[in-house]
Amino acid sequence: MSGVILDASALLALLNDEPGSDKIAAVLAESKMSVLNFAEVAGHFYKLGMSDQQVEAILRPLPIEIIPADQALAWDAARLRPLTIDAGLSLGDRFCLALARRENLPAWTADKVWGSVAAVVGTEIVVIR
Repeated sequence: MSGVILDASALLALLNDEPGSDKIAAVLAESKMSVLNFAEVAGHFYKLGMSDQQVEAILRPLPIEIIPADQALAWDAARLRPLTIDAGLSLGDRFCLALARRENLPAWTADKVWGSVAAVVGTEIVVIR
């Protein structure tokens, strides 16, 4: 495989050793993630009361390529809103999907509802559990 785009839920599944974590571990070295989704993951650990040092110790060693948000990606994420609103996808979810579309790579998530939008967003979605 030439790469995957990770949603925050997929990386959190790995880091929390949840179901599907083995699938993420197998593709981690070839994964990319939107900076917005990365911020969601970091925010999760800060919400738990972890310090900067603790969060950095968890996230910095990961071999994930973090992709900055740019205007083109923002426009595509915005265009996805009417296509994904009924499924309840967030802005972060849409950035993940927009990045997957741009990179022509599958979006990996732990969120089962994404399967309902795969056809309308025009990208492959892999639900890990």
